[in-house]
Amino acid sequence: MTRPVGRTGAPVPSSADVARLAGVSRKTVSRVFNDEPYVTPEVRRRVLEAAQMLGYRPNHAARTLASGRTRTIGVVTLGTAGFGPASLLVSIERAVRDTGYALRVVSTVDGDPAGVAGAVQSLLEQGVDGIVISEPVDEGKAPIHVDVPVLFVEAPPLFTGPRTVTTGVGAYQLARVATEHLLDLGHATVHHVAGPQRWYAARERLAGWRAALAAHGRSAPPALDGDWSADSGYRAGRALAANDDVTAVFAAGDEMAIGVIHALLEAGRRVPADVSVVGFDDMPIAAHVTPPLTTVRQPFDPVAREGLKLLVQAIEKPDADLPPALDPPVELVVRASTAPPPP
Repeated sequence: MTRPVGRTGAPVPSSADVARLAGVSRKTVSRVFNDEPYVTPEVRRRVLEAAQMLGYRPNHAARTLASGRTRTIGVVTLGTAGFGPASLLVSIERAVRDTGYALRVVSTVDGDPAGVAGAVQSLLEQGVDGIVISEPVDEGKAPIHVDVPVLFVEAPPLFTGPRTVTTGVGAYQLARVATEHLLDLGHATVHHVAGPQRWYAARERLAGWRAALAAHGRSAPPALDGDWSADSGYRAGRALAANDDVTAVFAAGDEMAIGVIHALLEAGRRVPADVSVVGFDDMPIAAHVTPPLTTVRQPFDPVAREGLKLLVQAIEKPDADLPPALDPPVELVVRASTAPPPP
């Protein structure tokens, strides 16, 4: 049989070549590239090093024929350049790549109630093995059933399937930590600039803020509405600046927090001497505004890795029980925008 050749005319290395160089069987090479158990770390290392030396690439087409799977994962995400959804999508892309699966992305449009269902149908027609729903906006429950495992990230289960996995960045707990930081500094209460409530993340942050206040025996002031933008934070900040009783503000996003600080300073309210402000996200710009912004950091990478690990298990071991998702890490980044209240 004639061996296939690459673009340079040289024979394409096979799994048998890798097995000979690594000193193992072809079955062991297959186990390594299928990420199966019962392979020691030393043998795995030898196989991967041999494959790298030879320039070997697994034959995904043959694997597809053998397994009935395409080794492709589809992602449904909101078509936006917003920091949170965009950062989460990047983390999901990295996590999918690390699993050895290919990736297909379909974007939806904010306000299109059929967007998620249409995107899922498109991915199913392309034969994906699993689907990730990274759709942050509530467009209503999609009345569909899918026949592949589904991972919901930062969203409740929107439809049914053979196996569904739900994970999130812990927005509720992060909002509690942000609010409790201000209460621990001695502030009597904390005001909140909320995100749009059609977003699941905004609801979680609102609920976390309220829970923290209730746990400390404080009543929640009326939340002010924002839309994630610095402009909406500025408008809320002007209203807050007019109230001398305001000494602490938790904004549901860093951009809104920056807008709040702008309005407070413009009104002659010093930050943090008169009013402390905490944001949410830890955007790169947060460390470079004046004053540098105290905020909570969203754990996009760990959440994506954990979610994709569970999704791949659901795809490759459909009858095995899935372990519970690990709780995402909580990180408060304290900078110069928070301090004890004025005497």
